[in-house]
Amino acid sequence: MGRVGVLLLNLGGPDKLEDVGPFLYNLFSDPEIIRLPFRWLQKPLAWFIAERRTRTSQENYKQIGGGSPLRRITEEQGEALKEQLGYLGQEAKIYVGMRYWHPYTEEAIAQITQDNIEHLVILPLYPQFSISTSGSSFRLLEKLWQEDPKLQPIDYTVIPSWYKEPGYLQAMAELIAQELKQFSNPDEVHIFFSAHGVPKSYVEEAGDPYQQEIEECTALIMQTLNRPNAHTLAYQSRVGPVEWLQPYTEDALKELGAKGVKDLVVVPISFVSEHIETLQEIDIEYREVAEEAGIHNFRRVPAPNTHPVFINALADLVIDALKNPSFKLSQAAQMKKRVKMYPQERWEWGLTTSAEVWNGRIAMLGFIALIIELITGHGFLHMIGLLQ
Repeated sequence: MGRVGVLLLNLGGPDKLEDVGPFLYNLFSDPEIIRLPFRWLQKPLAWFIAERRTRTSQENYKQIGGGSPLRRITEEQGEALKEQLGYLGQEAKIYVGMRYWHPYTEEAIAQITQDNIEHLVILPLYPQFSISTSGSSFRLLEKLWQEDPKLQPIDYTVIPSWYKEPGYLQAMAELIAQELKQFSNPDEVHIFFSAHGVPKSYVEEAGDPYQQEIEECTALIMQTLNRPNAHTLAYQSRVGPVEWLQPYTEDALKELGAKGVKDLVVVPISFVSEHIETLQEIDIEYREVAEEAGIHNFRRVPAPNTHPVFINALADLVIDALKNPSFKLSQAAQMKKRVKMYPQERWEWGLTTSAEVWNGRIAMLGFIALIIELITGHGFLHMIGLLQ
């Protein structure tokens, strides 16, 4: 078959406290996150927001050891995947490409071309597809492929989402079952699935399949678990005043507490690695919300990380992708609703419907809020949540 490579895609995170500011700057420098009418405004605004948010973000990272473990865990997953592929008779080099921090996707692609990889499997470490996660990385890769002639000879294939992979479902079921055993009455424990949220407009206006895939994934995990436990699905990490997918995690926890639920197991369904949103947001912030609501037996299912069954599932995905017809980046980025997502329309900015489709209303409000704050000094950015 020739030289085979596997590119693992993820968001990235600051390795240490000093990286938090630059990481936020990279995030907000992305025109896919905040769309502005003039390109020259992008970096100044990114710097402004990053400067205002850095201290708060650093405090959160201090609570989990001073940095994100995402790179370390992703590289460990890559090593385990390489070993499992070798056991199955498929030699492959593993590359890690992060969207907003080292090792960047561009760095991984440069190494792939240097290593003369002939067949490449692009595997996002997001089980469910969203335009804001896998989709963002796919659009970047598509741009790189269009601009770099050295990439043209590579026979690549994309795995857009894989939440139905039996091995992944089995790994999640085993992790949940292991946590349930810690309770005196395992079958009476309420199972609480918490997924990363996205603005509702992504789903309703852009046709993002994320919500549907999350709901299907939750049902499949419960089916695989095969236990009588009641369960809830909610969405975390919302920002700003716009409507995100509901129910919100904090609201759902309060509601369960009011109903008398005492034993709870939280499942981070959209995450396969420990990071700030599992270690700090769920383990600390949401634990406090639950305890205040009267839920005192609060446990959290660990992310799959390098769980052997999970790694086996990733290896099966790679093997199948190499055997099947190639699935290209242009196919992976297509939405069910025909909305022009990328490249951005040059003159469409502000609170227009088409702009909201991709960025969400919060991105548009960010620019307007900046102007208001600079003019009035009334702290409007704090009001809409960008600088909390």
